[in-house]
Amino acid sequence: MSTARTTLCFLCFISIISTIKSDDLQILLNLKTSLQKSNGDVFDSWLSTNPICNFIGITCDSTGSVKEIELSNQKLTGLLPLDSICQLQSLDRLSFGFNSLHGTIMEDLNKCVKLQYLDLGNNLFTGSFPDVSSLSELQYLYLNQSGFTDFPWRSLTNMTGLVSLSVGDNPFDQTPFPTEVVTLTKLNWLYMSNCSIEGTIPPEIGNLTELVNLELSDNYLSGEIPAEIAKLKKLWQLEIYTNNLRGKFPIGFGNLTNLMNFDASSNYLQGDLSELRFLSNMVTLQLFENEFSGEIPVEFGEFKKLVNLSLYTNQLTGPLPQEIGSWADFDYLDVSENFLSGPIPPNMCKKGKMRGLLILQNNFSGEIPVSYTDCASLQRFRVKNNSLSGVVPAGIWGLPNVNIIDLTLNKFEGAITEDIGNAKSLWQLLVGNNRLSGELPEEITNATSLVAMELNNNQFSGNIPATIGELKHLSSLHFQNNKFSGSLPKSLGSCHSLSDLNMAHNSLSGEIPSSLGFLPTLNSMDLSNNELSGQIPDSLSSLRLSLLDLSSNRLAGRVPPTLSIAAYNGSFAGNPGLCSQSIQSFQKCSKDSRMSKDVRTLIVCFLLGTVMVLVSFGCFFYLKKREKDDHGRSLKEETWDVKSFHLLTFTEDEILDSVKQENLIGKGGSGNVYKVVLSNGKELAVKHIWNTDISGRKMTRSSSPMLGRRGSKSREFEAEVQTLSSIRHVNVVKLYCSITSEDSSLLVYEYMPNGSLWDKLHSSQKMELDWETRCEIAVGAAKGLEYLHHGCERPVIHRDVKSSNILLDEFLKPRIADFGLAKIVQSNSGKDATQAIAGTLGYIAPEYGYTYKVNEKSDVYSFGVVLMELVTGKRPIEPAYGENNDIVNWVCRMMKNKESMFGVVDSRIADGFKEYAVKMLRIAILCTASLPVTRPTMRSVVQMLEEAEPCKLVGILISKDGPNGEIQVKDMIKFCPDQD
Repeated sequence: MSTARTTLCFLCFISIISTIKSDDLQILLNLKTSLQKSNGDVFDSWLSTNPICNFIGITCDSTGSVKEIELSNQKLTGLLPLDSICQLQSLDRLSFGFNSLHGTIMEDLNKCVKLQYLDLGNNLFTGSFPDVSSLSELQYLYLNQSGFTDFPWRSLTNMTGLVSLSVGDNPFDQTPFPTEVVTLTKLNWLYMSNCSIEGTIPPEIGNLTELVNLELSDNYLSGEIPAEIAKLKKLWQLEIYTNNLRGKFPIGFGNLTNLMNFDASSNYLQGDLSELRFLSNMVTLQLFENEFSGEIPVEFGEFKKLVNLSLYTNQLTGPLPQEIGSWADFDYLDVSENFLSGPIPPNMCKKGKMRGLLILQNNFSGEIPVSYTDCASLQRFRVKNNSLSGVVPAGIWGLPNVNIIDLTLNKFEGAITEDIGNAKSLWQLLVGNNRLSGELPEEITNATSLVAMELNNNQFSGNIPATIGELKHLSSLHFQNNKFSGSLPKSLGSCHSLSDLNMAHNSLSGEIPSSLGFLPTLNSMDLSNNELSGQIPDSLSSLRLSLLDLSSNRLAGRVPPTLSIAAYNGSFAGNPGLCSQSIQSFQKCSKDSRMSKDVRTLIVCFLLGTVMVLVSFGCFFYLKKREKDDHGRSLKEETWDVKSFHLLTFTEDEILDSVKQENLIGKGGSGNVYKVVLSNGKELAVKHIWNTDISGRKMTRSSSPMLGRRGSKSREFEAEVQTLSSIRHVNVVKLYCSITSEDSSLLVYEYMPNGSLWDKLHSSQKMELDWETRCEIAVGAAKGLEYLHHGCERPVIHRDVKSSNILLDEFLKPRIADFGLAKIVQSNSGKDATQAIAGTLGYIAPEYGYTYKVNEKSDVYSFGVVLMELVTGKRPIEPAYGENNDIVNWVCRMMKNKESMFGVVDSRIADGFKEYAVKMLRIAILCTASLPVTRPTMRSVVQMLEEAEPCKLVGILISKDGPNGEIQVKDMIKFCPDQD
């Protein structure tokens, strides 16, 4: 009897197991169907004829039930069917990280009650992550860079066993440091960087004594580092960079002796570094862009694991410990922009692994240690603006992997040796303002990667190598204020990337090569104060130069007619042999009754330009005349659909009730804008767009064969939503939600209390913007556009960049806005442009005149116009520019004349900053080049602006002890950054 009962129980068990396996199989096959767009072969084994435990990515328990699903990094797309996945009774590990899954995660996840490991990070989800309080057994939770807009911190209360929590790099709304986190005393890994945490770091952080990794960077944290952090003695990595932390390192911080990686850069921390002298296990230490002072602890020289030290932009004094970097595979040193002194430590490349040595803008002295001539790994050697002296060791010139050699503003002597020919990777050779001498070796033309060569203000002599034209990538060539002689090499005409040529104040002779007139990107040419003779080549007439200076030479003959204009008056002075029909200070040339080809070309261009401007004005006034006023139409009568892209703290009715005449704050080409003040005091901006064509009719597919072309506000709305809902960047305006009905659409944005850049420069809201503020606006807006062009998965062309679409927050920080004309470039289309009527008069790139194609370079042109507005304070189109001219033509004309160059700058900019303002104008001129291919990318524009942007000069000490008793600058407490 007992045998029969046992057999029956066994059969029942087998039946249950078979049922479970059958259910698990069906659930997995459903999952495969949901994710069938996978590009990989992970599902090839997922067949109904195979045992589920043989499926790739599936692990079973002893009963044959699914225990783990591991499908990370499989290029999966689609929606997760969590309602069925969570029916797997034995599932304790669910991992889908590093895929392209999208959609929302519903409350069904709460049914996976046995989960111990959950990884949904690095995906494209939307909406809020659900409250998962039921997952009390969870130990590992990875949601970093998953796209969620909110996280239910309260659900952590039940997860007392949590060991690893990673929720960083998500577009959460700002929230105070969640107190629930500091109750998780078993945590050893906490990643909360870049998730909008604000407030102070709570003292209770000291309760998390098991932590080995703590990352809180890129947030809005303020206050001091709590002393309790010293209790975290197991910490291996601490990252708190890019916050608003202040104060000193707390007493006891040196107890974190297991710390190997520490980054507190870009804060407002101060005091000395003495608390760090005990952290002998340190591998990487980054404290740049703070306010630290005092000397670098001598103990740093004994850190035998240290490979990376970045302390730039502080107020540190004294010497660098001479043994620093001598022990490990030292990689990188940057202590620029301090007040450090003494010699360069000699042994940082002792292990042959060092890539960067940057000590710019300090008070270092002595010679360059010979040991660095053997540092074949070195890529950046930058010692600019110190008091270094002696002969540069020959091997430095020929380092095989070096990209930048920057010796500017020191006291170096001797020659550039033939070793320079071995520098095959060299991009920039910057040695200006030294005492270097001798001839430039022919071997320099073997350094074929050179982009910039600045040898100015030295004592170089002899001929310029005739083969210099072999440097095909050369963009900037500064040889001014030397003793070069001989002729200008004709081969310079082969440097087709050359944009800036300065050979002034040498002893060059012979004729100006006509080949210079065929350089397509040449923007500035200064050959003044030489002994050049012969005629000015007619080919120079084809150049569009922001600066031309041929003064004080021995030139003779006719000044080409297209150069004989007032803008170039000072460019030919000191050449008594020249003649001109129009420059009064020169003798008259013999008259030529024939109309030159150049004049005919100018007339044709003038006529074409006139037609373009008239057509543009016609379109503009027609659209203004047809503009509809949306007041008076009832919004509450419509049925609305709300799509949120961030956590909403307001209702649909609050928005609809506020779209009324008294709240109107602006009108644009794609809709009216209203200010909304919520009941909680939060301010929003709402754009209201009626779904009509330019005649006022409701826009439908059947009624508008032109849909997607002119005037389609419906299409503009779709473009703006598509673009902004997927963008997360500090310099791009935040879109909270869209509210749509059949007749109209609303977009709800963050409110920018300072209006637009146009308002602050040109309208009745005009205000005094100091140079530092203008620089920050320029760089911030450029970074926003750089993100659109280079940082998105598919590049976004804005197509209507202008100062009125650059909004300013309460701190005058810029946001790119109004994406009604934006175009996302299809990565698989094989095209680099889109055809559409786009832009605003005064900002439209010239290629629009002969083609409707626009690409990223069209945005670059428009941004160049914005830079000109920032520097000049003028509008893109003003009567003062002359008929059929705009700000681009005007700036280019004025910049060609030395006398008027600084007159272009807005009078409200302090005189001490006008030199930097002119630098920004030169960048603007590059951006507005007539040929799109010659314009820089926005990534390059950001780099140029950051290099040109001056720091605020805190103090300048001057004295009259120059070589001839003249006034000279002796010291600057803070100089312009030239940071790597």
